[in-house]
This record gives sequence, C-alpha cells and structure tokens, in this order.
Amino acid sequence: MKEDFENSFEALSGEHMMNVFGQFDIYQKKIEKELGVTFILRDGMVRIKGSKSFAVEEAAAVVKELMRLSVSGKEIDEQSVDYAIALAREKKERVRLMEEIDNEIICHTISGKPIKPKTLGQRDYVDAIRKKMIVFGIGPAGTGKTFLAMAMAITAFKNEEVSRIILTRPAIEAGEKLGFLPGDLQSKVDPYLRPLYDALYQIMGPDSFQKNMEKGLIEVAPLAYMRGRTLDNAYIILDEAQNTTPSQMKMFLTRIGFGSKVVVTGDKTQKDLSYGTVSGLDTAERVLKNIEDIGFNYLTSLDVVRHPLVAKIVKAYEDYEVRHGAVDKEHPVRSSRVKKNDRRK
Repeated sequence: MKEDFENSFEALSGEHMMNVFGQFDIYQKKIEKELGVTFILRDGMVRIKGSKSFAVEEAAAVVKELMRLSVSGKEIDEQSVDYAIALAREKKERVRLMEEIDNEIICHTISGKPIKPKTLGQRDYVDAIRKKMIVFGIGPAGTGKTFLAMAMAITAFKNEEVSRIILTRPAIEAGEKLGFLPGDLQSKVDPYLRPLYDALYQIMGPDSFQKNMEKGLIEVAPLAYMRGRTLDNAYIILDEAQNTTPSQMKMFLTRIGFGSKVVVTGDKTQKDLSYGTVSGLDTAERVLKNIEDIGFNYLTSLDVVRHPLVAKIVKAYEDYEVRHGAVDKEHPVRSSRVKKNDRRK
C-alpha cells in the first residue's frame, strides 16, 4: 500500500499513549485496520500515514479525541475507540464531545458503576426525557433505550419527583407461546417481563426492589393491566411499543395523569405482531409528531453500546433494508420477490 499522505502531532506521556493505544497496542491495531492507516510513535510525535487523505485525517481525529479522554482521567475501552471511529466517519463535531458525554452521570448501579449516556444519540435521548412530558425512544437493539429510561425513572423516584414507577410491555411473544407455562397469570407473564426486572435489580438491588414492589410503589405489568386506570404522579415506561396496536397505544397514552412522565421505547425492525396488523408505534409517530411536549428521539447503529459486533450486525441490517426495502414477515410476498432477485444475482 503506497502511503502518500501523512499527519503528525505531539504525543502525550507514555502512560497516556498506552491508555490510548491499549495493552499490546490492541486499539492502535484496530484503528489501523478500520481506517487503513499506519501509526509511527517516535521522538515524542505521533505520525499517521496512509494512501487516502480523508482516512489519515479521520485517524488523527480519533487519536486526538482519545488523548483528550485519557487526560480527563478516563480509562479507554473498546467502546470508546469504536465510537470515536464512528464519529470520525460520520464527520460529527468531535471537539471535547466524548469527554462531555462521559461526564454526564445519571445514577449508579447497586455495585457503584456509573450509568450515563455513552453516545450523542443517547445524550439527546436523556436530555429529551428531562425536558418533555412524553418521549418516544426509537432505535435498534443495544442502544440503551430501556435501560437509560429505567435509570431516569429510578433517579426521579429516589429524588421524590414521582411517587411510583410503572413498567409495562404489550403481551406479545417473540414467536413463542407462554400459555404452556405452569402457574397463574403473573407466573406466565413474569418471564416475558424479565428484562425489566433485570434492569431494576441492577440499578436498585433486589432487596430495595422487592420492598418497593410490596408497597405498590413499583409495578411491572402487561399493558392490558393499564386499561381503565388513571396514572397520576408516576414515571411510566412502555417497553417494546412496536408490538402495540393503535388502540392499545391510544389507551396507554390516555391513562396519563397529573405529575406523570412517560417514556415509550420501541424497535421498529423487530415487530412480533401478526401479519397485517398496524403497529401502534408507527401510528403514534404520525399522529403525535407535531405536539410540542412530546419528543421523538431516534437512535441508530452508532448508538449501540453492546459488543462491537452488535453494532456491525445492526448496521448490516440497516444497509440491507435500504437496498431492498423494509422486508420482513409483514411483507411475505415482497420478501419472496427479493429472495428470487438475490438468487438471480
């Protein structure tokens, strides 16, 4: 590979550069592979060489951002490196950006780990939750939609901004049936609501969670349980909203009383509704988009904070759907046509 372009700047101390480039230069190798550049660290200077000028500039931006984070006291991890590369590729404004996000702590888990937005999209989502009465968080798996909403709810509860937390999901199974499970209705729906319980355990701890559940201050229930109720002074989270029908969504949103805050989360690419059923999330997006105190926040593959491979999987699906159109089980005829076209290729 002919390296015609170069960028150089002053390096930090050895300790900071070890933090930036990782143990055994694992992050350096990752940046080199992702952007097609070569690093040379010599005589207190970082030199970046590559065959494409934009790649060299992107690599320089990534390293400088990671250096800023290191100086601020952050231990660089793989997620930080991946996000810095993603920002560079998207040509996002980067000056002090990641450092500012990193300093915004919502609360701590029971083990003391800070919970905070890790991406631009997550920061905007959290800001919207603070400012709006109703917020829709829409995006793919792994973007922290539910977990951040839970952290905000628990923080508001602990600060006595609300008197209770209500967490709900529509009772639609992802291709499986719960009817065969033993026990009463609550026993049957508990496995489906398990992700909500897991987040509560992690943030509150099982003892605090159980005590508040027994007092009725925290409620985890299927969406059907919301009918006929008025929910005052509560923090309400509707999860998996892509699986609601329009009538269910309308029923839920009209339960909201005084002093309440609502967060609705959903992934429009993972609907488990039967064929031909319109999603309540899609309808709400069209009907409510112009109401001032309702916010719609959209997270993307850039905001995925699970294993780096998850972000690549989400991005691959996004690209596929852009090329072929929104193909899923709701469009079986269209899906078969795409498959035939793929075979022809």
